[in-house]
Amino acid sequence: MKRFQSLLQILIAVGIGLFLQVLINNGMINPYYAHVMTNMCIFITAAVSLNLINGICGQFSLGHAGFMAVGGYTAAIITKNTSLFVPAMISGQPRFFLATLIGGIVAAFIGLLVGLPSLRLRGDYLAITTLGFGEIIRILLLNWQFVGGASGYFGLKKYTNFTWAYILAIITIVIIRNFIQSSHGRACISIREDEIAAETMGVPTTRYKVIAFVIAAFFAGTAGSMMGHVNRMVSPASFTFMLSIEILLMVVLGGLGSISGSVGAAIFLTFANEALRRFRAFRMILYSLMMIVIMIFRPKGLLGTKEISLHDINKTMTGILTKFKRPVKKDNPVETSE
Repeated sequence: MKRFQSLLQILIAVGIGLFLQVLINNGMINPYYAHVMTNMCIFITAAVSLNLINGICGQFSLGHAGFMAVGGYTAAIITKNTSLFVPAMISGQPRFFLATLIGGIVAAFIGLLVGLPSLRLRGDYLAITTLGFGEIIRILLLNWQFVGGASGYFGLKKYTNFTWAYILAIITIVIIRNFIQSSHGRACISIREDEIAAETMGVPTTRYKVIAFVIAAFFAGTAGSMMGHVNRMVSPASFTFMLSIEILLMVVLGGLGSISGSVGAAIFLTFANEALRRFRAFRMILYSLMMIVIMIFRPKGLLGTKEISLHDINKTMTGILTKFKRPVKKDNPVETSE
């Protein structure tokens, strides 16, 4: 039954994506909103992947923008330089697909190098390490003239479209959800709840933390590739610490440990960011206030660890219909006098 529901949810998601793509192709959704929807899908990928390490595994990473930068720059170098890594005969969208995959793999490898020493320790060491890693990557890119230095790496083709970003978001959700529901995911949840107890019960905590961290870094790298090729350039200014904070806010707002919450928060904050574009200078103030309010009233996020399923939606809709359904008035029997 669970497999049937999962398959049905995937089919519904595919149907929604096809429907939106038809609207875009027919001009019913203008290019601006199509661009916003593409960014929305990229942020869904980034937020869901960060939730794996921060929400499911209970660690605290602040360097997601660094992994996105690694993946974005790697993919940009491959797509722009036809003689590097991938044979020149492979071009266009197939080359972009391979470049995105390689960008994710490179980001995952860097995640392995960062995670192996830092995840052996408990506490906030990972936050400090990943924060430093993000800044190191940014400074290296600022001084690397091969990729344009501070000016950025321009001239990329706009390979990313809504379809690519939507497919990546669906793949990210499906893979991470299956990981969470597996024995590996249950081990990560046990680490989140009580790492000492999990270690006492024989769970190799470091191994599972590193696995989760590497998976999160991989999908962050693919999201960075998508971001670079939708903007047609990558630059150090695109992958600052503030980007990591935005993605972290999506995870915290939706709920640490809730994939559904990350998806909903990514959709909401992406469109809210566009709606508040004229107040861009005050964006971080608004984000900070939002974070404070969430921590006071909903410390576990809007959904906590709860996931939204088709059963929940059906139950909610049934309750709403029942509430607004008019009660049938019964006619009082007429008393007859003898």
